[in-house]
Amino acid sequence: MIDSPIREALTFDDVLLVPAYSEVLPTEVDVRTRLTQRISLNLPIMSAAMDSVTEARCAITMAREGGLGIIHKNLPPEQQAREVEKVKRAESGMIVDPVTAR
Repeated sequence: MIDSPIREALTFDDVLLVPAYSEVLPTEVDVRTRLTQRISLNLPIMSAAMDSVTEARCAITMAREGGLGIIHKNLPPEQQAREVEKVKRAESGMIVDPVTAR
């Protein structure tokens, strides 16, 4: 399922979640998804690239939970680089081969 193409996209207005009993345990659920051929997410959630939402702190939290935080572009390039560096250094090591987009 992780390699199957997305055939339909939904927004919050298209979905209604109704609480109900389930035999499926949360530990048995796999929600991994592939974002690109080289990038997969354990949690299919990305933060908004908005200046009031995602900077280093949010991106670090998203990564630790299995999602992806997009650092917003409303910062000077030097500050964007500092935010990315904070995220890369948030764990015990540094990511030596980061995936970047232009």
